[in-house]
Amino acid sequence: MGAEPKKLLQGSTGDWEVVIGLEVHAQVSSKSKLFSGSSAEYGAGPNENVSLVDAAMPGMLPVINKYCVEQAIRTGLGLNAKINTWSRFDRKNYFYPDLPQGYQISQYKDPIVGEGEIEVELEGGETINVGIERLHLEQDAGKSIHDLAPKESYVDLNRSGVALMEIVSKPEMRTAEEGAAYFSKLRSIVRYLGTCDGNMEEGSMRADVNVSVCRAGNYDKFRETGDFSYLGTRTETKNVNSLRYVRQVIDYEARRQIEVLEGGGEIDQETRLFDVKSGTTRTMRSKEDAHDYRYFPDPDLLPLEFEQAWVDEIKASLPELPDAKKHRFISDYGLSPYDASVLAADKASAAYFEEVAKCGDGKLASNWVTGDLFGALNKAGKEIEESPVSAAQLGELIGLIKDNTISGKIAKDVFGLMFEGEETGSPAEIVEKRGLKQVTDTGAIEAVIDEIMAANPKQVEQVKEKPKTMGWFVGQVMQKTDGKANPQAVNELLKKKLGVE
Repeated sequence: MGAEPKKLLQGSTGDWEVVIGLEVHAQVSSKSKLFSGSSAEYGAGPNENVSLVDAAMPGMLPVINKYCVEQAIRTGLGLNAKINTWSRFDRKNYFYPDLPQGYQISQYKDPIVGEGEIEVELEGGETINVGIERLHLEQDAGKSIHDLAPKESYVDLNRSGVALMEIVSKPEMRTAEEGAAYFSKLRSIVRYLGTCDGNMEEGSMRADVNVSVCRAGNYDKFRETGDFSYLGTRTETKNVNSLRYVRQVIDYEARRQIEVLEGGGEIDQETRLFDVKSGTTRTMRSKEDAHDYRYFPDPDLLPLEFEQAWVDEIKASLPELPDAKKHRFISDYGLSPYDASVLAADKASAAYFEEVAKCGDGKLASNWVTGDLFGALNKAGKEIEESPVSAAQLGELIGLIKDNTISGKIAKDVFGLMFEGEETGSPAEIVEKRGLKQVTDTGAIEAVIDEIMAANPKQVEQVKEKPKTMGWFVGQVMQKTDGKANPQAVNELLKKKLGVE
């Protein structure tokens, strides 16, 4: 089976395929660091959260943080992955000024989490499965700061020793859309689990984006044989911290590599950096192979062993995850797969929707949350937790539409008043206070229709020839009643009086 047409990139010498893998670094939600009791809180002053262990003072020994191990297991379970009850920490040796030990404590051949798989939703409702290669625990390095002085660099070790989960995907993504959607789904899962806050702006979740290109058809040969030489040489772009940037890196790198190869050049295996201003990548350093890091078991740490019973206990405590919630929204509320996935993607949005849906109409609740509410929040630059309209208020507002107290149009006006803070109190109180109740008295509506028909005999005749022009009368009735007339009653009475089938 060949590559799908949408996954081919056209070059001047033929078609190419792009192959993408992501290494996502997710900071563990933990009060203290992986091997010390120092605070892992974000936002402290320079070097305020540094213990003697973090600073690699002589004789200081690491002690594993059990809670961080539990968080890694929870994440692995959320990725439908194999949990290894025996794993080991290794030393990854390299020199950098903000790495005080001269090595990083990580996991190499024996990670705590093995292979898994997640379902990823794409635009338009299509889904793909992306394999997880592994998840391992490691400590973060510090931060070098180069812009405080013209000839000096500063080092902040607050991040040194902070617990990271590195989640490595298999090279199974084929477009920029798939890469960004995978990153988004991973973020959704860890936020549901409470194992990482997913705040990309603070650096607590970032991706190293691996991209390679190959001639059309070679990806299928790789899948058949497992031979990575079919995929071409990959580059790794470090520390990409937004979905938009992931897309840009993939698109730029794929095109750049094709241009180099078609020009007779070769792709260097290297680490690159992304320039957000220009939307381009540039060389940072040549890419090291595993042997360059001289991995060996950390002599200060015993192998990490635990009982399967502990894993089972953690599994039993897992919350309902996005996929399960999505399928429940489809079955319980009759939502489309797309709307269900949009609402289930974020834990707070899902909870908000379920509260609104207590109005008794899941589809209408979904339309209001994904349409009017999300639109207003986006325009105001607010998160759903900051919504001026509570879920209970929105549910009550929808209830007023359902029982014909107000029309959908008036409901939008009431929503706007609540969102902008022009009115407080319940939707029913606002409707009562402003006299917005819908006119359902057919006698009153009929009187308005008679008045309009008497004043506009030409339009009455025109409707008989062109029934579609009845919409003019609907508009006139709604205008005369300040939009309060029940639209269904208006349409039925007009059809009867104008003789429209």
